[in-house]
Amino acid sequence: MKKTILTLITLVLISCGASKTVRDSKKAIKGQWLLETINYSETDSFNVNLLKDVSAVCFQGSHWQFIPNNNTGTYSINNQGCTTGIRHFIFTIEDLDTGVQNFLLKPTDEKKKSETNQGFRLQLTQLTEFAMQLQQTVTLEGKPFKINMNFSKTQEK
Repeated sequence: MKKTILTLITLVLISCGASKTVRDSKKAIKGQWLLETINYSETDSFNVNLLKDVSAVCFQGSHWQFIPNNNTGTYSINNQGCTTGIRHFIFTIEDLDTGVQNFLLKPTDEKKKSETNQGFRLQLTQLTEFAMQLQQTVTLEGKPFKINMNFSKTQEK
């Protein structure tokens, strides 16, 4: 009887944990990243604000840090003419049945509290040891419009 209960508890704990794909993604995402470029699924000039913060132009060249053991991170906006400074966020990576991974990001303050309790659903479309792409799909004139944020790893921490 004790073996049966212990086996059931073990199975429940194992099934509640993150998938191997999510664990691998968290391992790869850990560290410092540079947001090098932002591009769109449509060819034209767009004035896009990302994460309800600043324009995409301000985000280019921003430095990001991901700390997966507590699902927190920061990004730093440094471009002239932009509202500069360090922003904080929490994040989660989740597997979908389609093989794609959702990347859920919620802006917070330094104490990890969200003023609006609103977050953003992005897709983790590429993640290697040196490169990452986060993609957000929004609606533009009734059609899907994709925003691609392309990162390169800068250093391990």
